Amino acid sequence: VFGRVTPAQKRAMVGALQSRGHVVAMTGDGVNDVLALKDADLGIAMGSGAGATRSVAQIVLLDDRFSVMPSVVAEGRRVLGNVERVSDLFLTKSFYAVVVSIATVVLVLPFPFLNRHLTVVTALTIGIPAFFLALLPNTQRFRAGFFRRVLKFAVPAGVITAICAYASYGYVLRLGDGVPDARQAAVVTLFVVQWWVLVQVARPMNALRGLIVGGSIVGFLVVLYVPWISRLFDLTWHPDRAGLVALAFGVVGAAAVSIVHAFSGHGAVED
Repeated sequence: VFGRVTPAQKRAMVGALQSRGHVVAMTGDGVNDVLALKDADLGIAMGSGAGATRSVAQIVLLDDRFSVMPSVVAEGRRVLGNVERVSDLFLTKSFYAVVVSIATVVLVLPFPFLNRHLTVVTALTIGIPAFFLALLPNTQRFRAGFFRRVLKFAVPAGVITAICAYASYGYVLRLGDGVPDARQAAVVTLFVVQWWVLVQVARPMNALRGLIVGGSIVGFLVVLYVPWISRLFDLTWHPDRAGLVALAFGVVGAAAVSIVHAFSGHGAVED
């Protein structure tokens, strides 16, 4: 407890805590708090305080109640944590799309996916899951290095996805099957690897995230085995040679994604 503290001393206290690696919040309502509020990681001003205090603070408590702070912190954690999750999903897609496009040009082969194929995989592994993941509670503490962590996971995961999908496509073509069969094998491989990316991004798993992940695979099975939907998206799977090749490459890609995730710095445990 400190009494009769000057503005410079308040500022020095904030700096001392920050120098030891702490994230510092400062509250105040008077002009004598301005220096410390400005230097703190989070400046919190009272709504009834001086104008200068409110102008330098990141948060203003309009009703002067500290009881709202836990909900403010929770909302900040939810937004930052879920943005990182969603970024992993969308950037992984961006990188695998680039690699597949370049490979198609270099190898002078028909593109391994139809637009309807990409619609199914993107909707079930990225679009719909990302919508719900972005809204779920997230109590993970903020950690510096967001951009580095996202790229460290998304770049290799996207490259792995592209390599496995294209390898499945090329292998089925080499077996003598036609382009339609090779495309279907590539789509199954793509879904398996991207679904596993979704599993890694959704961790640590709970009931709601498990429902999202499970719903994704159920949706894909519906596309594969409900006849009119299967015809609409030109997509099916059978346990024949091409089908087993597609699953094999998908499992290999999923295992590689697990290794990437383990070394990408995404292993933080929620509070």
